[in-house]
Amino acid sequence: MALKAALLKSIWYAFTSLDTEDSGKVSKSQLKVLSHNLHSVLRIPHDPAALERHFSDDDDGPVSSQGYMPYLNQFILDKVTEGTFVKEEVDELCWTLCSKKHYRPDAHRVLSNQDAMRLWCLFNFLADDRYPLTLVPEEVEYLLRKISSVMPVELSCVELEDGLSVWSFLDEVTAAGRAVDGESIGVAVEKVYREMVGNVLKEGYLWKKGHLRRNWTERWFCLKPGSLSYFISEDCKDCKGVIEVDQNCCVEALSDRDEKRCMFCVKMLHKTLEISAPDSRQRQEWITAIQTALRLSADGRVSLHEELKERRRELREERERRRTLRAEETRRLRELQGEREEQLAELELLKEAQRQAQASLQQEEQRRRSQHEELQKTLQRQLQEAQEARANLRAEVAVRDLEAEHQQRRIRELEDLHRRLQEALEQQIRARQEEETYRYTQTRLLAEEEEKVKSLLTLQEDQEEQLQQTQREKQELLQEMEKKSQALEEAQHQLDKVRASRRRVDQDIAAAQRKLRQASTSVKHWNVQMNRLMHPIGPGERRASSSNLLAPPVRIPSVSESESRPPQKPNSVQCENMDCSDNENKEPTDAEAE
Repeated sequence: MALKAALLKSIWYAFTSLDTEDSGKVSKSQLKVLSHNLHSVLRIPHDPAALERHFSDDDDGPVSSQGYMPYLNQFILDKVTEGTFVKEEVDELCWTLCSKKHYRPDAHRVLSNQDAMRLWCLFNFLADDRYPLTLVPEEVEYLLRKISSVMPVELSCVELEDGLSVWSFLDEVTAAGRAVDGESIGVAVEKVYREMVGNVLKEGYLWKKGHLRRNWTERWFCLKPGSLSYFISEDCKDCKGVIEVDQNCCVEALSDRDEKRCMFCVKMLHKTLEISAPDSRQRQEWITAIQTALRLSADGRVSLHEELKERRRELREERERRRTLRAEETRRLRELQGEREEQLAELELLKEAQRQAQASLQQEEQRRRSQHEELQKTLQRQLQEAQEARANLRAEVAVRDLEAEHQQRRIRELEDLHRRLQEALEQQIRARQEEETYRYTQTRLLAEEEEKVKSLLTLQEDQEEQLQQTQREKQELLQEMEKKSQALEEAQHQLDKVRASRRRVDQDIAAAQRKLRQASTSVKHWNVQMNRLMHPIGPGERRASSSNLLAPPVRIPSVSESESRPPQKPNSVQCENMDCSDNENKEPTDAEAE
């Protein structure tokens, strides 16, 4: 579609140039010549009778552009294949036809015919697809800045408000370039033409390293969105190689070597091309240009300036939309301003009505004020009565608060007593656990002591058996007896250590028993206190003596005494006393468990 639109722009100029009377119509004979030339330059097979068959219903009169367009699309543009023709030849044909009618340079000719044709091509490239073709002021300024960037002098142009035709544009460039050398303008136009129309992203001389001979040769490189070509000279006639710039290609900077500096390489699937630039700035420009070509190839685009033109067009449309929105907002603000003035007039009328209503409201207010005073007196009287009732209620609440505080104090005392009893029971439980631990340790030590005694008896029996042997083995037996005597001494030493540890365990158990007795005494004391608090003394009752409440102390024998003393059968009185004391001791524990 882009190629068809570009060709249609050039053909439109050729068609209008054949319209000598500016009536929008061209004779069939002229269209036959134009169609034949277009078929020739576009490399399309030409059918001379197709035009006659297409317009067989018309007479020999002229044909308008709208009537010629279906034939142009069907028999020419739809058959065009990209790459089978040279677009510059089409542009040159159409320029030759239209320049004879419209382009008339003055005596002080600044632009050559070739430069004018290139500017005409640039104009067509940047113009929108709206006929007649015009170039908006932003695009005119962009193109002039692009040409001035290559020249030593900047081209100045008058400020434009509307779009320019291509002939007005050429006149403006001619007027702006009178103070500049024509050759400089030609070089600048050619470079911009190759960059924008020829899709040349970057070109210039670089040093290339050979693949077979590995020598360095200076070549003229030309980078386009899909390829990187290099030639012997800048006339681009003798091509020495073409590199496909696609997703299988990448560019990297290299360090200086082989007496070459500012090097970079283009890596492909099967080979790598090493290149040396004149300076670091040129190397960075080439790397950036190749990366741009890779991006365009990845996006499926064939022209960088097509993308830039599309972006500028979108920005212009966005600015136009914003301008339209601002104009719409201004119009709305004016409408709102008119509405506001109308509302102010209505507001004045409302204020007048409000003043009249205010006079009537004052009279009504005086009547309401007298009623309000009477109502206020009634409310004050009721308020005094309510305050008196509130004071009585506060007195009753204060009495109840005192009673509640007394009850809370009694509850706190009971909670404190319960906490102390719980701590005493926990101490008693810990003491019993320690006693069980000490007893287990003592039992284990006794078992170890018995094993040692058995081993000693076994050794003594072995010695007696060895003493009964023959005199001939006496020396050997004596030596063995000495060894066993040493072992016996070591065992005796270990037995002494075990007995010493047993004594220490007995002392620990005795200390645990003392702690247990103290804890039991404390529990009994707190049980007595708890009973006193739970059963307050009434008038006429006597407090029981502490000697009757306390149970007789129970002595817990040590482990050695319990082992040496034979078991006795307790009598019934002792069992009853012990059960009572155990029940008293267990009650706090059960309460705490609950």
